[in-house]
Amino acid sequence: MKPFARCAAALALTCSALVVLAAGPGTEAFATSTGTGTGTGTAPTFPPLNPPALQAAIQTQLGDDAAGAIVRVGEPGQLWKGATADGVTGRAIPPNAHFHIGSISKVFETTVILQLAAERRIDLNQTVQHYLPGLLPDAFAPITIRELVNFTSGLPDVDEGKPAAGIDETIADRYQYRTFDEIIQDTLRPCDRPCDRAWPGPHFTPGTKQEYNSLGFRIGGELIERITGHSFKQEVTRRILQPLRLEQTSVPEGAPTMPLPYLHGYMANSQGSPVDVSEQGGDPSNMISTPADLDRFLSALLQGRLLPAAQQNELFTLPRDANGALVPFIGGSSCINVACFGAGLMSTQLPNGAVLWGKTGHDDGYANGMFATRDLSIRAVYSVSNLGEDFSAPTPLAQRLIGAVLTPAR
Repeated sequence: MKPFARCAAALALTCSALVVLAAGPGTEAFATSTGTGTGTGTAPTFPPLNPPALQAAIQTQLGDDAAGAIVRVGEPGQLWKGATADGVTGRAIPPNAHFHIGSISKVFETTVILQLAAERRIDLNQTVQHYLPGLLPDAFAPITIRELVNFTSGLPDVDEGKPAAGIDETIADRYQYRTFDEIIQDTLRPCDRPCDRAWPGPHFTPGTKQEYNSLGFRIGGELIERITGHSFKQEVTRRILQPLRLEQTSVPEGAPTMPLPYLHGYMANSQGSPVDVSEQGGDPSNMISTPADLDRFLSALLQGRLLPAAQQNELFTLPRDANGALVPFIGGSSCINVACFGAGLMSTQLPNGAVLWGKTGHDDGYANGMFATRDLSIRAVYSVSNLGEDFSAPTPLAQRLIGAVLTPAR
């Protein structure tokens, strides 16, 4: 999931694109409009899937800055799978191709942490400083494990303060691989004093605000490995991939070879030419999957098949202050003014009253998303081969896809 600092902004703006298109003028994000985190009233209904509208929505258009896409959309009793041609090679892209899932892996990580909480091996109310003494500099107040996974830690983001790399440097460095601890130390203690780069401090008092953050999940990965004595890969594989038979999902641990078939991820270099960046490094939480596997994972998670009830509830619990009000959301537009993330999952309300829960994710050359209603009346997974360096740009396909889902067939 690199470049890390841009990744947070990318996720925020991609999700806000869904909100803007779906909600329209005068409608606010779910957290603002209901303030419950669970939705109310009779479950909304969706029109039957409209294959022509869905196929038209995913076709690459001028201004998309994309080289292809794969999409999977489901309703009870209906399933639509779509793909485009690869804009560079002209070859058809298989609808169930593999791709780098980016920060969607945060949902896998959160699930493992909540499972450990259910086993009483982790206390969500206990602090990072308790479990990982000395990891955080003294400038940081105690941060609970719950605050790590619901984006209220106040931590700086990964590599905060580091000069941004140019596009050619980003492409050249795509094979770089860093452990969780290397990322944490590179961010929080970038160099010994005296140093021309200041050590980043907290953004706010833990628990008082919500802000999209990736460093907390690198710390969460370190926590999983410390508590279990096993690698992130081993725990995700044993606890999620094997039980759900997600045979097309993997944790490559820096191995660059992509499983076949795969969606080629491209980035345009400084000359404007597309470069295949499908093979890349990242960190121990980088994952590769397919639309079918992510559909199965999110469905199982929302059905309560991976977590006991108390930990399941954490996924949908939005953080509140001492007066019961949702805490403010800052530093991006994932949420509109107030918190919309539970543990690992984001909520977005559609104009028909339905609430989507899910996650977006970016890696070099890829922009992805997985979303569903809690009752699985609609679910969708997509991956776009993303040519642009600016990960903060909205994904037009995501906007069009939501529009197509809400459009009845004629």
